Amino acid sequence: MSPLAAPAHTPEADIAPGEVIAEFVDVHRHYAMGDTVVRALDGVSMQIKRGEFVAIMGRSGSGKSTCLNLLGCLDRPSSGAYLLGGRDVARLSDNQLSEVRGREIGFIFQSFNLIPQLTVLENLEVPLFYQDKVGASSRRKAAQLAERVGLEGRLHHRPAELSGGQQQRVAIARSLMNDPLFLLADEATGNLDSNTEREILAVLDELNRDGVTIVIVTHNDNVASHAERTVWLADGKVDRIVENRR
Repeated sequence: MSPLAAPAHTPEADIAPGEVIAEFVDVHRHYAMGDTVVRALDGVSMQIKRGEFVAIMGRSGSGKSTCLNLLGCLDRPSSGAYLLGGRDVARLSDNQLSEVRGREIGFIFQSFNLIPQLTVLENLEVPLFYQDKVGASSRRKAAQLAERVGLEGRLHHRPAELSGGQQQRVAIARSLMNDPLFLLADEATGNLDSNTEREILAVLDELNRDGVTIVIVTHNDNVASHAERTVWLADGKVDRIVENRR
């Protein structure tokens, strides 16, 4: 596999390996439920550096899902700053936030989220469709990424004709189409058997070795063991950070 080109963003493209690309600074996310205030995140500070593989773990109710939603620009902090590529994206308009989400974050979901009527190649082109970038060059890029994740013989198959592991490979390749700052995976192996889980983790490991930044939210210790470090959340706070041996 050849390394992916650096994301074509400004000023993000100037960020060297090991430099911070995403950072929470004293982030709080509170929800009002009647007379009760739920402190889903309560003063979280953490950094993601280019080229890292980071796992986020915690028990149910620890704040994992809220953390994922904020990292993916699907929600905004109640207070604090979320710096993505040096910008406080929490202060952007809804349209600007949507653009950041589409261009700078690659999403990998537990349920794959493929469009059943589309082929593998067509599903890979979906992120570029909304930017009016679909054409010969996008088709070539989709084919290259499909080959990279081991799907060169499945380009014209539809999701129903693929195994769960193959569908997740499509989702991984799709997440790379926009050359994002980082990949954000939500229980990426949760619907897979143990053998297929190992295959998908091997794909993510290889991408990370090629310099792709990966953040995975998981409850699975085996999945987290593939990360360089694990951020443990408890009661909306960072409980501890564990450096993993790889």
